[in-house]
Amino acid sequence: MGKQNYDPAEIEPRWQERWEETKAFRVPDLGDPDFDASRPKFYVLGMFPYPSGAGLHVGHPEGYTATDIVARFKRMKGFNVLHPMGWDAFGLPAEQHAINTGTHPRETTYSNIAVFRRQLKRLGFSYDWDRELATTDLEYVRWTQWIFARLFEKGLAYESEAPVWWCEELGTVLANEEVIDGRSERGDHPCERRPLKQWMLRITAYAERLLDDLSDLDWPESIKTMQREWIGRSEGAALDFAVAGGSDEKIRVFTTRPDTLFGASFMVLSPEHPLVSSITTDDQAEEVSAYQNQAARKSELDRTDLAKETTGVFTGAHALNPLYAEDDPRASLPIWIADYVIMGYGTGAIMAVPAGDERDFKFTQVYGLPVPPIFAPDTGDSQADEEVEQGRRCWTEPARYINSSNEEGLDLSELSMPEAKGTVINWLEERGLGKAEITYRLRDWLFSRQRYWGEPFPIVHHEDGTVELVPDDQLPVALPEMEDFKPTGTPEPPLSRMEEWVKTVDSQGRSVRRETNAMPQWAGSCWYYLRFIDPQNSNRFCGEEAEKYWMPVDLYVGGAEHAVLHLLYARFWHKVLFDLGFVSTKEPFEKLFNQGMIQSYAYRDQRGAIIQAALVEEDGDVYRHKETGEALKQDVAKMSKALGNVVNPDEVVEQYGADSLRLYEMYMGPLEASAPWNPKDVPGVHRFLHRSWRLIVPEYESDGRVHAYLLQDGDTDDALERSLHRAIDKVGGDIEKMAFNTAIAALMIFVNEATKAKDRLSSSQALRFLQILAPFAPHISWELWDRLGMSEDLHHVSWPEVDPAMLAEETVQMAVQVLGKVRGRIEVAAGAEEAEVLAAAREAVASY
Repeated sequence: MGKQNYDPAEIEPRWQERWEETKAFRVPDLGDPDFDASRPKFYVLGMFPYPSGAGLHVGHPEGYTATDIVARFKRMKGFNVLHPMGWDAFGLPAEQHAINTGTHPRETTYSNIAVFRRQLKRLGFSYDWDRELATTDLEYVRWTQWIFARLFEKGLAYESEAPVWWCEELGTVLANEEVIDGRSERGDHPCERRPLKQWMLRITAYAERLLDDLSDLDWPESIKTMQREWIGRSEGAALDFAVAGGSDEKIRVFTTRPDTLFGASFMVLSPEHPLVSSITTDDQAEEVSAYQNQAARKSELDRTDLAKETTGVFTGAHALNPLYAEDDPRASLPIWIADYVIMGYGTGAIMAVPAGDERDFKFTQVYGLPVPPIFAPDTGDSQADEEVEQGRRCWTEPARYINSSNEEGLDLSELSMPEAKGTVINWLEERGLGKAEITYRLRDWLFSRQRYWGEPFPIVHHEDGTVELVPDDQLPVALPEMEDFKPTGTPEPPLSRMEEWVKTVDSQGRSVRRETNAMPQWAGSCWYYLRFIDPQNSNRFCGEEAEKYWMPVDLYVGGAEHAVLHLLYARFWHKVLFDLGFVSTKEPFEKLFNQGMIQSYAYRDQRGAIIQAALVEEDGDVYRHKETGEALKQDVAKMSKALGNVVNPDEVVEQYGADSLRLYEMYMGPLEASAPWNPKDVPGVHRFLHRSWRLIVPEYESDGRVHAYLLQDGDTDDALERSLHRAIDKVGGDIEKMAFNTAIAALMIFVNEATKAKDRLSSSQALRFLQILAPFAPHISWELWDRLGMSEDLHHVSWPEVDPAMLAEETVQMAVQVLGKVRGRIEVAAGAEEAEVLAAAREAVASY
């Protein structure tokens, strides 16, 4: 007889090897004899990772554990489950590593993928690894380029000048994430925005649909709100302001508040506005030029920050308010430039109404500009109302209009705000001065990167400036092999050095030049969910029947950091494919769930210097430096190398096993909430697994099989059976709600109750308990399932049924009150008659 302890280091690798050898979680293709298309489908997907050199930290598996629990549960509920994994493998870090080390980005990327794959397999995730893909795979690149070609043919891809970050010192174009406060992250050199001809995608053509179709999605309302705000639909008026002084120039402005046009006192253009150079007077030219150069060194985020210093420069020119005759003193509006106005947001020009806009009002206070009052609020605060009516305070809410009429009969004084808006728009339209218009904050997608490590565009350039698609049968356009990935010293991308690759011929045999920009990392992540459906298809990006069966993705899980751009871009590409008849659904992701962030403790000394976690020891309630003894400050922060607070999942698995890591991450709190990783709490779930093991495995056994140790089904204990049914019901319901922490709590409650009645546990109860434990802790569950003599794979077994009668409480506890005071407590049968309850109550009071 041998002692049988729970040993995850022995159990887990064995089951992982078996799952891999048997392809336990492989999903047959449609049409395969093993595929039962009559079963319902469930497509569950985690946002695939970028495989960095650092490997996974414990924050990464949180969302993947969640999708794995759901995938395993849905299989047991009778669904065909698609649960794939792949790699978002193009991107800047690999190229930067190549520049620094000379290692080819492909070598770095696939080496990192191998690390990630090993770590994920070690956690026991039930992925169909036959569907694994990387966006850098040549066949995947082929279809990314093919989709771009369809966008081009539909008029949704075009070339345009767009600003990029240029660093003169480094001699290269930098990505937005490489520039901090107008300076390069590498070397801290000054950067400036320069126009460069680049590829754009006309996502604005889909703005209305991207907005409207949000209402049909089962997404967090906060994410929908973020998408709506990013799209930024606005109703208002577009109107032209003539430039004074006999100029033929006009300044187009869009405003959501045409009713405030009477309060316009100046105009502001973006420093990049094309009219700035032509309208600026000679005496202001030097100051304007200096300001433009200053603005070019700022990011858009810096420029639009409400807390930043207000700056601007007068151009010397004036515009004319279309409401007034040219000789009316109220008509003349000085034209300024200011960096808070961005070219590309709207028209790059605004009419400034300081009486009704906080930023415009602040601008007048800095530069001494007038504030024509147009509102008379009635707040009950006579002093405040008077300040608004005298132009000494800004007012942004609806109010009675004052000083809002002209000599041509336009008068807003008796109108509500909606009426006033409509009246002004009609007046402008009748005179050809403006029109009603709907605009969007969303701008077309800048789709070029001046990098090597990205998908080449399937585009060639002719000498006359025209462009042409590379024919589909010549795709993919593969990256040429390069050894030098350094910047060229000009805005030209590294690919421009590869003349033997750049020079080619088109389908007519004419000499042409390849596009040397590369697609952004976003390209591959826009459609990977479709390729997972049919990854080996060489004739189509995704088989038609497979797409109709599996789409849309039923559950998409990932971090909220992708709430806007990734989701918006993927939805855009999907809608284009839908319009072209290549996909059958108008949206890709039916349900979205954002997991919180697993943070970690970070430590600083009294001067604020970071102390690596390895140098910290706990002294009662105080944290001290191991070497100096200095008391340290503890903070909760995002895991990062800089803070020295990264927790490697490999270390946790080594000590406690993968099942313990999975359980702990799901038990930390609600999945959507952020929480710090606390190593002190991991042993708690590990002990739970030990208790689960000991519940089924006797301390000593002779043949490795334990079924004889348990009671047979006919001897089932009624109280324990009720407890098990409550657990089955709670765990299943909580998985559906993604409430994994409370599901685990229900499992723990059952184990506690079963341990107290261990000699009354039947084999049937043990097996059903393992079925509901399996999604969370698969290794221990499959091991015990096997030891109980079960030959069928656990994920092929149906989820246990719940008997509603078993969920009813047998007894009810009640407090007995007399004249409002508790005089005793009674416990009666749940269905007891009133007389029986009253009798028990009287007895309780009598003995109180």
